[in-house]
Amino acid sequence: MNSQLVVLLQASGPGGGSMQLILLGGMILIFWLFMIRPQAKKAKLAKQFQENLQKGDKVVTIAGIHGKVYRINSEDNTIDLETSPGSTIKIEKSAISIEWSNNVNKGTAATPAK
Repeated sequence: MNSQLVVLLQASGPGGGSMQLILLGGMILIFWLFMIRPQAKKAKLAKQFQENLQKGDKVVTIAGIHGKVYRINSEDNTIDLETSPGSTIKIEKSAISIEWSNNVNKGTAATPAK
C-alpha cells in the first residue's frame, strides 16, 4: 500500500521563489493603495469634521436624524442636537455623517436667497 502513495513535488527553477515574492509584494501594494489608504483618508476627514463642529451647524446623523448643533460636550464627546425648536437629543460625535451633512449644507448654500 505504501507503494501506491505518490507524492509529486514541483521543483522551482532558478529565481522562481523570488518571482513569487515579487508578485505577493505587488498584490499587497495594490491592496494597500486601493483599499486601506482611501479608508484611512476618509476616517481622518470624518474625525477632523467632527472636531470642527460648532454651535448652529446643520448636521445629519448616520441614522438619518437632521438637526442643528445646540451644544458640544467636550468632556464626554457628545453633542446636544436640536431636532426641532426646543427639542434636543444627546448623540455621540462619531454618529454624525460627514457625507450627509455636507449634502444638506450644499443644498442650503445652493438655494438662492429670496
